[in-house]
Amino acid sequence: MTEDAVVDVPDRDLLTIGAFAARARLSAKALRLYDRLGLLAPAQVDEATGYRYYRAGQVEQARLVAMLRQLDMPLARIAEVVAAGDGPTAAALLGTYWADVEARVAGQRTLAEYLRGRLSGRSSEMYEKFAVETVDVPAQVVITETRHVLAGELPAWIGASLGRLESAARECGGVTAAPFVVYHAEVSMESDGPAESCVPVADEAAARAWVERHGRTWGTKVAVHPAQRLAYTRITKAQVAHPQIMAAFEAVEEWIAREGLEQAGPCREVYFADWEATGAEDPVCDVAFPVS
Repeated sequence: MTEDAVVDVPDRDLLTIGAFAARARLSAKALRLYDRLGLLAPAQVDEATGYRYYRAGQVEQARLVAMLRQLDMPLARIAEVVAAGDGPTAAALLGTYWADVEARVAGQRTLAEYLRGRLSGRSSEMYEKFAVETVDVPAQVVITETRHVLAGELPAWIGASLGRLESAARECGGVTAAPFVVYHAEVSMESDGPAESCVPVADEAAARAWVERHGRTWGTKVAVHPAQRLAYTRITKAQVAHPQIMAAFEAVEEWIAREGLEQAGPCREVYFADWEATGAEDPVCDVAFPVS
C-alpha cells in the first residue's frame, strides 16, 4: 500500500497526503520534497508506517511555497517568507527578493546587448562613444589597500576601502589627488584580481608612521608612484556599472593601439566625484591606462 492510498486517518481533522495534495492542487511528490527541504512539514507522521498527514489549514501554505518556487526563490528565502506568515513582513521580504531579481535581469540584459554588439562586429561603434585623451600625472605618495575580490563584492569593497584610506589620509598630510583603484589582474565572477585601492597623500613620513601603527588591520601599505602619462576616458555614474565599464576599458585599449602607444602598467579607475552626491548621468570616474 502506498502512502497516498486510501487509509484510515488517525484524526478526522487530518488529511492523507493524497487528499491534501488534491486539495492543494499539488502532487504528493512535491509535498514530500517540501517536507524534505523543511518548507512544509506534515502535521503528523505515523511512526509505524511513515505516512504523512496534513491539516486543511496548511493548504494555503503549500500553495504559497509552490508559487514562490516558481519565482526561483532560494529555499532559505522561501523559509523566511513562510515563517513571516501573511502580512506586511512577508510582503516586504518578497518585494526585496523581486527587486534583486529585476536588478539582476536588467544587468544581464545589458550584458547581452553588449555581447551582441561585439559578436556582430559593431565594437568600433561602441568605442566611438568614448572620447580618449592623455594626462600627465606627477609622482605621488599613496597609501594603499589590496584585496582579492570577485566582481559581486567589488563595489562594496571599493567604497569601504577608499573610505578607510581617506580617513587615514587626515593623519598623513591630507588627500592630494583623486583616489583610484588599480587592477593587477582581471576581476570577474570567476577571477579575484587582486585590486588595489590607492589614496594620494601629502606626507610620506607621516604615511609610513601611520601604516606602522595601523596598517596590519587592513593590509595597508605606502607606495611612491613615479610620474606617468595616462590615457583615459571619462565616464558617468551609470557607465561605471558592468558591462558598460568593460566597453570603456576596451575603448581606451583600442585607442592606445591605434595611436602606436604601449601600455606601461595595469589599468585603473580614478574616482574624482562625490559618489553619493552625483546622479546617473554625472561624470564620476576616469578609466585609465599608464602609457609610454
